[in-house]
Amino acid sequence: MIPRKVYDEDHEMFRDSVRRFIEREISPFHDQWEKDGQISRDAWRKAGEGGLLCATMPEEYGGAGADFRYSAIVIEELGHANCSGPGFALHSDIVAPYILHYGTEDQKKAWLPRLATGDAVGAIAMTDPSAGSDLQGVKTRAVLDGDEYVINGSKTFITNGQHADLVIVVCKTDPAQGAKGTSLIVVEGERKGFTKGRNLEKIGLKAQDTSELFFDDCRVPKSNLLGGENQGFKYLMQELPQERLIVALGAVANAAAGLEWTIEYTRERKAFGQAIADFQNTRYTLADLKSQVEVARVFTDRCLELHVDGKLDVETAAMAKLWTTEMQFKVLDACLQLHGGYGYMWEYPIARAWADARVQRIYAGTSEIMKELISRAL
Repeated sequence: MIPRKVYDEDHEMFRDSVRRFIEREISPFHDQWEKDGQISRDAWRKAGEGGLLCATMPEEYGGAGADFRYSAIVIEELGHANCSGPGFALHSDIVAPYILHYGTEDQKKAWLPRLATGDAVGAIAMTDPSAGSDLQGVKTRAVLDGDEYVINGSKTFITNGQHADLVIVVCKTDPAQGAKGTSLIVVEGERKGFTKGRNLEKIGLKAQDTSELFFDDCRVPKSNLLGGENQGFKYLMQELPQERLIVALGAVANAAAGLEWTIEYTRERKAFGQAIADFQNTRYTLADLKSQVEVARVFTDRCLELHVDGKLDVETAAMAKLWTTEMQFKVLDACLQLHGGYGYMWEYPIARAWADARVQRIYAGTSEIMKELISRAL
């Protein structure tokens, strides 16, 4: 494997602590969480205590003031452990940065420390049922009435939806302006008129709560507006490269883990009097998969370096997300094939990883949207 230079000794010490935390507090309970359809609230609080949440947030708001590589380590270790239930990355590295970058001082002090401890769980409600990937087509409305916004509409496919105590809602505040009439408004979980729908039953990610959210004359104070009114679409575009890097990092880590399980399995499993790993087809397949994973890792490491330096652009992030998620599914599908019938059994980690991987070509922007973004820079 090509040596990784993106992390230093302090980062690797943090990785060791994250890996131990996952082995102790996440992996033993993940099977039950898959049956429950969500992880426990206690796991969120323990993750806060263990320093896994909001590591990049400044210390004055409850974080560690760390660089994004610390967040990347949490993402990689969860992917390596095949623990897809905890929505920690969305909470820490998507929701919290919106508040940090666009929130007022009062908003930061009110919300970020609770996110850092895990006492509050964050979500972002982008997708309208009728809009899908088209953020410009959002129909959820927020109308200013005196000192309050009145929100009406619904959202779907919302990660952390059942647990969410704090939701950033993508709304239209001026529909006549199209995308330029979009705003971001924070809705707390106890607000009247805000209700959580069913926990959606998915093909994979079974331990991750993914919900429908409904807003029926939900009133929030004007002070819950993040940044400027009608500036939301611009904010979304500025934050999406990090979101896509998050997906890419997890995809590579999970593909690498799937390859490790498969190498071990094919060495132990025998057919026609020899180990499956001894067949030429198996060796060549594994060699190809290893090459794909290593190429993807080198590229995402470079993207991570660029992002830490504030230089990761929209097109490069889109390439990372497109390449790694397509690679991940192909690699895990080939790994499942090498497991034979056992690969289709839910008790085997390769089956869960394969099912979990399919959605990564869809969320945070579909592969088709990624190609559109890349093509604009040609």
